[in-house]
Amino acid sequence: MLPDEPRGSTDRSPGAGQPDCYRHPGTPTGISCTRCERPICPQCMVAAAVGFQCPECVGEGHAGARRATTRFGGAPTLDGGLVTRTLVGINLVVWVLAAYVLNPRLGEVWSLASAGRAHDGGPYGVADGPGQWYRLLTATFLHLEWWHIGLNMLVLLWLGPPLEEALGRLRFLALYLLAGLGGSTFAFLVAGDWMNSVGASGAVFGLISATILMQLRDRGPVAPAVAFLVFNLVVTFARPNIDWRAHIGGLVVGGLVAFGLMYAPRERRALVQWLTLAGAVAVEATLLLIGMALYGA
Repeated sequence: MLPDEPRGSTDRSPGAGQPDCYRHPGTPTGISCTRCERPICPQCMVAAAVGFQCPECVGEGHAGARRATTRFGGAPTLDGGLVTRTLVGINLVVWVLAAYVLNPRLGEVWSLASAGRAHDGGPYGVADGPGQWYRLLTATFLHLEWWHIGLNMLVLLWLGPPLEEALGRLRFLALYLLAGLGGSTFAFLVAGDWMNSVGASGAVFGLISATILMQLRDRGPVAPAVAFLVFNLVVTFARPNIDWRAHIGGLVVGGLVAFGLMYAPRERRALVQWLTLAGAVAVEATLLLIGMALYGA
């Protein structure tokens, strides 16, 4: 015993001199939270990378954690091809209805038909006004020949899942629909005085340009996608009865939308992406209004 040690100090209990758990008063502990340094008992300890944390600090850490996203800001999913398969299913159902159940009624109502004011009975179809503008979208889901839908759906199944996984479901769906509408509005602008067009080719060409941009963004192999695009462009202009206007419109709009979605700066990604989508809608609306000025009532 040291000369200056109090003679009455004989308490050797484990809890002597230890603070109480801040959540359970009366429970002494020698452990503190590694974040807030408040004392915590074994009942409150949550294992961390280093030491233990209290429940409140763990909750605050989860609340402040950054939400996981895909490479281009979308919500990650376990199934990266759900929207693609859904689009394929919708196209197949519409094809069966148009070819075997409601033929020719569905084709007449859903096709991208237009006849300007210079023709007898015109304006008709899209040129007739807002009540017929739905054709710009419905025509992108309408196919009348088995080989037509077969080729488009094979390309969609090939290109769709990688893009959907990278962009997220909503962004991918927006890309597909805006590319299809871009093909329809450009076709109406160029040939709305007398035209009839169907098919998802505009949307598919948009996916081709988006695939090329994604490969450039990721520094992946670009040659296969470029070769596929060149082949399809040759077929587009070499064969009769193919609406090259819808193909080019979808290619350009799809490329512009994909560029905005994929090259948006990380710190302003959401803002740039939504402005890109809004800008695409504005461009398509402008093309439609110009076409109406040329051909409409």
